[in-house]
Amino acid sequence: MDDARFADTSDQDLLAQHVAGEPDAFGELVRRHRDRLWAVALRTLGDREEAADAVQDALVSAFRAAHTFRGQSAVTTWLHRITVNACLDRARKAASRKTAPVDDAERLDQLLEPHESAEAPAERQDLHRELLAALSTLPAEQRAALVLVDMQAYPVAEAARILDVPTGTVKSRCARGRARLLPLLTHLRSNSGDSVVERNRTPGTSVPPASGPRDAGASDPAAVKGGGGHA
Repeated sequence: MDDARFADTSDQDLLAQHVAGEPDAFGELVRRHRDRLWAVALRTLGDREEAADAVQDALVSAFRAAHTFRGQSAVTTWLHRITVNACLDRARKAASRKTAPVDDAERLDQLLEPHESAEAPAERQDLHRELLAALSTLPAEQRAALVLVDMQAYPVAEAARILDVPTGTVKSRCARGRARLLPLLTHLRSNSGDSVVERNRTPGTSVPPASGPRDAGASDPAAVKGGGGHA
């Protein structure tokens, strides 16, 4: 729930207040940024359970490491960097276990938000499913770059700060990822030539409600796990 006390408080000040012992400051930060963190995790990992766990891991890390923040980037960039790193760790572990790619209809349906499943035209749902299936075939680093730049509409420079790599690396990963996706998605391109990734950009994907574990307070990062992960 929105806390009116923090309406005019910047992200950086909220983080500082959290470090100083304000019990609700971190919860307000999470409220502001959870939707986008969730959207990035879901598109990067292609699995609701894994994405929920990655966001949970990231928020726990941010909660504990808040005192190390030095203000060299925006707080949202710092949070996204921690989240993407948590996603990449999980993606690499999944690859080492030779996890099957996301290619069945039931699991792809789980990646569609409720409003998309209920209201989106069938053509868009099919497009979204095929895009997510294709994304799951990319190396984790290329997938993360494409999710940030082409699906979440981050500028390349901001994506580079989130991924903690040079802008040229982001451009290279995006270019390689698009090249690998093209043969898989050519049949989906519109007559106007618009990128299928561009047409699936979702700037405000909404995270499902948190599951409310064991008497956790608003400042407990365990209380903000979303996306249907296990308790």
